[in-house]
Amino acid sequence: MRIGPYELPNRLILAPMAGVTDRPFRQLCRDLGAGMAVSEMVTSNSLLWGSKKTLRRANHEGETEPKSVQIAGADPAMMAEAARHNVDRGAQIIDINMGCPAKKVCNVMAGSALLRHEDLVARILEAVVGAVSVPVTLKIRTGWDRAHRNGVRIAQIAEQAGIAALAVHGRTRADGYRGEAEYDTIREIKESVSIPVIANGDITTPEKAKFVLEYTGADAVMIGRAAQGRPWIFREIDHFLRTGERLPEPSLEEIRGILIGHLHNLYAFYGEETGVRVARKHIAWYSKGQRGGAAFRSRVMQAETVAEQLDMIEAFFEELEAARARAA
Repeated sequence: MRIGPYELPNRLILAPMAGVTDRPFRQLCRDLGAGMAVSEMVTSNSLLWGSKKTLRRANHEGETEPKSVQIAGADPAMMAEAARHNVDRGAQIIDINMGCPAKKVCNVMAGSALLRHEDLVARILEAVVGAVSVPVTLKIRTGWDRAHRNGVRIAQIAEQAGIAALAVHGRTRADGYRGEAEYDTIREIKESVSIPVIANGDITTPEKAKFVLEYTGADAVMIGRAAQGRPWIFREIDHFLRTGERLPEPSLEEIRGILIGHLHNLYAFYGEETGVRVARKHIAWYSKGQRGGAAFRSRVMQAETVAEQLDMIEAFFEELEAARARAA
């Protein structure tokens, strides 16, 4: 899988997710097998570039290359300026968001709302591609709603504008995250363009990743929600695609080690107060499916300090190990 001058080590990409794919999580997923990770969405509104949130989202210090920064907006000139701004600050790939279904994004005509306006899509893509010397990628959905799946046309516009790779989520804007992703449109898109196509949506297991790659002909798959609390999904899929065999599930000791390491990186990145708040959702995801997880989540959500969180996690894993030993 190649994007511009960058040869990725495999066909697995971490999807950009607002509030999730910060630098600590991106780097963790890269360490556990993702071939590339895309940043959280950065606004094209220059008035917000100096905000703490935007500066954090664009922070790629020490991150494994290539460094891909996603930008969002609806004005071609502002998007071009945002692309230049982020390249000047280290972005090696610019990704354009035309896939986010969130109302607060679509209400300002950004994200997947743009799919209704093909002429504006073309102007934005041409402006951004023309503004920077690095590869520009695009993330879209299959269309606005099920009656208007214009993903093939958008893909052709993207190719004509010079987009280096296209990620497609197998739902429409109207679907949000409801129902099941469909891959027929992604297959049609892959057949209609020559640029790399990345399939996204409901890829939760190694077997599903293999199926989607084969069914759509896509060059890579993009994993989003399935990596929350399971960042090792990338190494599982990579191993399965290479060998046809499933890796064993990580041990409780390894999960604990991954979680604790992740949290220490979060605390260092955000500081204690914000780090503790951000950590809560990750702790909840890691504990899902574990014995006593619901009760643990209820308790740990009340923790206000790093020490409290870490003590509760240690106690939780000790109890899990003890319960496993008793059952053996």
